[in-house]
Amino acid sequence: MDICKIHENASKCSMNTMECFMVLSTQAQKISIATLCCLFGTLCIFENCVVLYLIFSSPGTRRKPSYLFISSLALADILASIIFVCSFVSFHVFNETNFSKETFLLQLGGVNTSFSASLSSLLLTAVDRYISIRRPSEYKLLMTRKRAWIALGVLWVTCATIASLPLLGWNCCTLNSTCSELFPFVDDNYLSSWICFIMILLGCIIYAYTHVLWRAHQHVAYMEKHQAQLGKQNTRMRMDVMLAKTLVMVLTVLVLCWSPVLVLMIYSIFARLSNQLRKVFAFCSTLCLLNSMVNPIIYALRSKELYSSLRKVFSRFRRQWKTSEDSPEAESTHKSSVIET
Repeated sequence: MDICKIHENASKCSMNTMECFMVLSTQAQKISIATLCCLFGTLCIFENCVVLYLIFSSPGTRRKPSYLFISSLALADILASIIFVCSFVSFHVFNETNFSKETFLLQLGGVNTSFSASLSSLLLTAVDRYISIRRPSEYKLLMTRKRAWIALGVLWVTCATIASLPLLGWNCCTLNSTCSELFPFVDDNYLSSWICFIMILLGCIIYAYTHVLWRAHQHVAYMEKHQAQLGKQNTRMRMDVMLAKTLVMVLTVLVLCWSPVLVLMIYSIFARLSNQLRKVFAFCSTLCLLNSMVNPIIYALRSKELYSSLRKVFSRFRRQWKTSEDSPEAESTHKSSVIET
């Protein structure tokens, strides 16, 4: 704390002032943060890898643009988990400062890129559902695989460019401007711009999902009135309604997990944060991993195609396990081990 007071009126670009951002003061706090990061991060990586395997191992899912967007979301969550856990734990738990300003900004850019890509993937998925429900007859013509891949390419390039701006020069050291109280070397104006970018994405997603839910409600009412005459169209509508509800659940979890972090970021721009609030921000940051961990669970429980693929994988594994146990080699090995005993 003394170091922070010494450098309070000085430039915050010195590596010595990195200790001011290490807000975890007790061993219990460090152990709690490390446990949460390792638990959420490990489960997130495992679950999202399973989602990617289920999508790309099935020809029926990997050809659909909607599942390409979901796979982009899973990939972004995996990258965010790896980069966030490694950088966050090494900084706040092990208090490592033997890295340069460029290295820190590169790590922060990786986290920002992954989260922005995750949110942007949700936006593309919302647009996909919006087109599917608003213009179902033209959906296959409007949302092709080529256009989906182009949209994903633009998405990742845009997110990486915005996240790398501090590394390219938009930081308080290069500009000699006001530094953020939450992130070392980050300019307050850049943080404000990044928050505006995220809020715009959230606003577009909420608008798209509001329309999707309204149309889904109309579909439900239509199905209740014309249950017998719908036939195949009934199945199509039920799939749209099911996927729309699934993505709304994903959005709800996203908002609940990220709103505390965004609120504290906005508050830090207009007011000075106490050490207690900065500790709260550190713990709220782990909710981002929780969001990435919950998303694949929602897919497995709500998506019939992914759930069916998951059941097939488990049944295949169970058959292979029984075959290996019932094989003659296994019996002879078991008999020889009994004789030796």
